[in-house]
Amino acid sequence: MQVQQTFTPPLKWAGGKRWLVSIVQEIWDKQEYTRLVEPFVGGMAISLGILPVKASINDINPHLINFYRWLQKGLVIELELKNDSEYYYICREEFNNIIKSGESNSQKAAELFYFLNKQGYNGLCRFNSKGEFNVPFGDYKKVNGTRDLSHYANLVKNWEFSCGDFTKVIIQEGDFIYADPPYDVEFTKYSKEDFKWNDQVRLATWLASCPATVVASNQATARIVDLYEKLGFRIKFLDAPRRISCTGDRKPAKEILVYKY
Repeated sequence: MQVQQTFTPPLKWAGGKRWLVSIVQEIWDKQEYTRLVEPFVGGMAISLGILPVKASINDINPHLINFYRWLQKGLVIELELKNDSEYYYICREEFNNIIKSGESNSQKAAELFYFLNKQGYNGLCRFNSKGEFNVPFGDYKKVNGTRDLSHYANLVKNWEFSCGDFTKVIIQEGDFIYADPPYDVEFTKYSKEDFKWNDQVRLATWLASCPATVVASNQATARIVDLYEKLGFRIKFLDAPRRISCTGDRKPAKEILVYKY
């Protein structure tokens, strides 16, 4: 196995998978794959950990994908980064106004999204039913993040970014799919759209039908385990670190990793 450098994801992301990179990498290294496919890219930890030449990167959150598309262009942040509550809420209002004005694909939208992610509470990404970003100020001791993100451009230059439901992702022969959907827990509203139990069933069924190697993560709830077992997936139980917790509970969370070769 060739050892390669991994890169820190540019965003702070609830449920980030940096701790899981080595496990997924081991499966990836077992054979030659044409592309890495992530239907729920989130913080992009797995993609940046494996660093495939080609990747199909998707998420339902349009603001996340807009940020990654500007990252691909060699994004350098022009917005001032300040650790100030009043400034944060001004930027949050500006971001929501940009969404309402239909300019959410702009560089300014990408910059504001990055800033709100870095200075918002616990790095959360949360939208209300109107599609408005509503995470409060994080009250950090310092400014988080950096303006120059241009070094990511070369890493992701051959990756395709798309925004939509996971079923819209076209799977090709030789693909390796890593799926990290919103977990089977109470809070699932990382975008305007929600992810309910019927979506969990849709996803599991779709993954079972894909002509590709599949690895997927989820919370180890009884119904999730039962769902994937009935579809013939192999299951591995893992103790996952709690990276973000509003209650201060940092005890390992029981998760599963499901496999289909």
